[in-house]
Amino acid sequence: MSTMDPRTTVINERLKRINRIIAVSSGKGGVGKSLVATTLALELAQRGCKVGLFDLDFTSPSTHLIMGVKDAQPKEDKGIVPPVVKGLAYMSLIQFSGDHAAPLRGTDISNALIELLAVTQWGELDFLVLDMPPGISDAVLDLVRLVKRIEFLIVTTPSRLAFETVKKQVRLLQELKVPIIGVVENMKMNRAKNIEQETEKLGVKFLAGIPYDLKVEEAIGDVAKLGDTAIAQRVRKVAANNIAQ
Repeated sequence: MSTMDPRTTVINERLKRINRIIAVSSGKGGVGKSLVATTLALELAQRGCKVGLFDLDFTSPSTHLIMGVKDAQPKEDKGIVPPVVKGLAYMSLIQFSGDHAAPLRGTDISNALIELLAVTQWGELDFLVLDMPPGISDAVLDLVRLVKRIEFLIVTTPSRLAFETVKKQVRLLQELKVPIIGVVENMKMNRAKNIEQETEKLGVKFLAGIPYDLKVEEAIGDVAKLGDTAIAQRVRKVAANNIAQ
């Protein structure tokens, strides 16, 4: 019989003073998940909430690039205390791996994830936003298993291929009885409503359609500019209407 990893019992103790834990997830990479996670965290902080942002995208962490973060290192004090960046308590794999790839597979990813969750001292937060790895990976399944009260916000694009993976993810989360806040459709090129209709067929709320915005690329690394993009404007409404009521 396998013994239980003692770190898993520590995780919910570490997270117990956080009111809501929101996993921003996607079926595939490249749909703007990290942009949605970052703008959501920044928007909730703008509303006066205490917010943490945890970049758990082991494949390609990018929230530090989006916010223009340089040299923000956690401190050690009975665990790891996240630095405050742009008004957010902020943790990312990049703080440990630098600009090098983290060539982790399977159990190594699970082990790194459990370790990070067990040692990080978030303290008291209104929201902790998790930027998830894309797809239905072991890391996603581990988070569902390890983190009580986790809820998902799912990002897709108008692509049928992207939404096929979203369907699988939604059905899995529904089977596991994990709450889903809703689906955001990013990079909309027209007024087509097929993703909205397909989302509602799954019994999930369609939160917003975000038009493709050329200004987003120019805003990378500049939080003030990011706040003026279509993605930030729509996420602001999602935060107001569906999350921070």
